Amino acid sequence: MRAVGTQVFCASGPSAVVLMAAAAEAGLLSEAGRRVLLVCDDAPVPEAAPPWDEVPGFARLRARFDAVLSWNEAIRPFHPAAWTPRTEDVPLLERHLRRLWGLGDERVELVLGTPDTPPAQAVARVFTGAPLHVCAGGPADYGPTRGKLDPLIGTRVRQVLHLELIPGLTPALLAEFGTPARVIPAEVFRAVTGEVASAVTGVPEGAALVVGERPSDTAGEEDALHAEMVRTAVGRGHDRVVFAPHPASPSRHAGAVRAEAERLGVDLTVLDTPVPVEALYEGARPALVVGCASAAVFTASALYGLPVARVGTGRLLEGLTPYHHPRRAALVLAEAVRDTAVGVDLRGLLSALAFTMRPQVRPALRTDAERYLAAGAWDRRWFPRRRLTALGLPGGVPRQLVSLARNRAARRAARVVRRAVRG
Repeated sequence: MRAVGTQVFCASGPSAVVLMAAAAEAGLLSEAGRRVLLVCDDAPVPEAAPPWDEVPGFARLRARFDAVLSWNEAIRPFHPAAWTPRTEDVPLLERHLRRLWGLGDERVELVLGTPDTPPAQAVARVFTGAPLHVCAGGPADYGPTRGKLDPLIGTRVRQVLHLELIPGLTPALLAEFGTPARVIPAEVFRAVTGEVASAVTGVPEGAALVVGERPSDTAGEEDALHAEMVRTAVGRGHDRVVFAPHPASPSRHAGAVRAEAERLGVDLTVLDTPVPVEALYEGARPALVVGCASAAVFTASALYGLPVARVGTGRLLEGLTPYHHPRRAALVLAEAVRDTAVGVDLRGLLSALAFTMRPQVRPALRTDAERYLAAGAWDRRWFPRRRLTALGLPGGVPRQLVSLARNRAARRAARVVRRAVRG
């Protein structure tokens, strides 16, 4: 790779920094005269919590960069999760940021996390000609690219760097652009994580670790899920539980966990700093990791060999709308990985999922989706009949019967038959 003047690493949390640092450590990025970390805190209220770049262990990561900058400060008063620049403002913004950050006219290269989030898209749009590298850290990246990514961004991505969460499988993220995917070696990732782990204290060893999910639209749903995770840990014979809330969750969401732990007589420890969960795997070596479909559950099993319990995937899938919701791929994979012992075709599943979720983005996968669905070895929660019908795929209502379902007389006759059967 050709050397660049400055590499800008745009990270939205400590876990993203660990992943990017591991990619650089493994030699998967170009040599650069200067490496800069751009902190993009897209939490709902960033001011309400200590900056995540000041958490324990972060000093080890910070030392890898020549400077640490704040995207929040650069675009204030706008919020990073809701702002992208207008096209006509881009040239002025680029000149402003180059002057503000001391970039001059040198060649810039960007390293992004999830490319469809507003912070990542905003930075990519401002530095219009910069080559891009994407670090994919979660199971959702095995599904199709989320949202409609501007081709002027997608075509600039040189590679997708990822952890091998599912052995032998490649993330589908940005595959529509023909972007190559390269694996970040597990041993390099663990070495970087180990540096952070050395600064994490006060976490009991050998306890069950409950990994909090990303906040949902309904606080009650999230609380119920976390309480169920605690019950699952206790049901597996554990009386010591560590709860690691999702970094974006307000502290109040630990209330349900505390109440359930007290009811069950469990010794509970709640982490109050947003350290990467993998640092706990290295430092505290939990006896069990309980979660739903977060990246931490996959890394626990694939990279650390820890026993895991997945909770609530089916319930969340049943209520997930719209069908192309970004969490669907992670939830389906969490269920499918659990069932691989009974012969789930994960490669076929991912192709069918990519097509049914984003048929306009991955139209070439229709044949693969038809083949997989016709075999019938899948769960109805993964592929609802209504979605398959709309796309004309096996498992949906045949086309000749769709018009019949809309016929008033046919519906009346069906009601008469149902009443007779019940009678």
